[in-house]
Amino acid sequence: MKRWSSMLSVSLAAIVAATSVASAQSMEELVAAAKKEGQLTTIALPHDWCNYGEVIQSFKDKYGLKVNELNPDAGSGDEVEAIKANKGNTGPQAPDVIDVGLSFGPSAKAEGLLQPYKVSTWDTIPDSAKDAEGHWYGDYYGVLAFEVNKDIVTESPQDWDDLLKGDYANAVALAGDPRASNQAIQGVYAAGLSRAGGDAAKAAQAGLDYFAELNKAGNFVPIIGKAASVAQGSTPILIRWDYNALADRDTLKGNPPLDVVVPKTGVVAGVYVQAISAFAPHPNAAKLWMEHLYSDEGQLLWLKGYCHPIRFNDLAEKGKIPQEMLDKLPPAEAYKAAVFPTLDEQNAAKDVITTKWDSVVGANVQ
Repeated sequence: MKRWSSMLSVSLAAIVAATSVASAQSMEELVAAAKKEGQLTTIALPHDWCNYGEVIQSFKDKYGLKVNELNPDAGSGDEVEAIKANKGNTGPQAPDVIDVGLSFGPSAKAEGLLQPYKVSTWDTIPDSAKDAEGHWYGDYYGVLAFEVNKDIVTESPQDWDDLLKGDYANAVALAGDPRASNQAIQGVYAAGLSRAGGDAAKAAQAGLDYFAELNKAGNFVPIIGKAASVAQGSTPILIRWDYNALADRDTLKGNPPLDVVVPKTGVVAGVYVQAISAFAPHPNAAKLWMEHLYSDEGQLLWLKGYCHPIRFNDLAEKGKIPQEMLDKLPPAEAYKAAVFPTLDEQNAAKDVITTKWDSVVGANVQ
């Protein structure tokens, strides 16, 4: 399965002007060239991940291209290895495009495995979410949120400090062991970022101190939380990625009813990125695929699967997100506060949290 393996990369220099498809005529030329190639080869795109089933079908319907889907359950590392293994192969096992955790974008670029391309909506992708030269670009993200069992918790917490209240005794859990799980590590980091007033350098230690306080208060449950533990009431408040929490809400169908709350502060986002293989057998189809994904249509299809598209704020500001879709999500305003930690910040925080959790918090999460 795909995993949210990292956060967003270092701040980037000013973005050079987009040189890709910028006119109806050049788009027509791209479509024609892609159709001449006849197909696109993808990898690691399970149909139930971010609504990819509908995304792929809409691409096929719109452009009449065949989509050759390799190993839907592969991970980011597998995708990069598939490019390496098929450098001289123009056959069906060579992926044209990849969708990987953020850390794999810069590393694949450094290895010369990616080719640059800037979609026509390039300027609406946040500068901090793309490679300045166009070798990779953020596609969608999730933020850490509170998944709340409303049968047990009558008043949902709205921010990290709320979780310390006596009302939430023996109620709060992480969706992993913070000594090993990236999602749990980021949960500690997010709480610390809130406590540290947004200071990334202090977030890891502040997060450990916060969870020590939460544990001492008797509110922290040292169980790896899942949808089942939320539903059963053993972890009625679970800190996890919003897209997982929202999917749980659909799966449980009101039994029990769930609330999904994006905290007011310490809103930490995890991002995936798109890229085109430097050795893509179908480079024009790959570029057309990117145009589809970063169009309003493609972005909204991801949102339908609860993965926030990278152009979310742009779409929201322009009023292009259907109200019925917004009604299924936490308020758009909540996502404006999202912070995308750099890889350096993420790695530094991981070292502090994993090595000091036992000594500072002392809770054996399992």
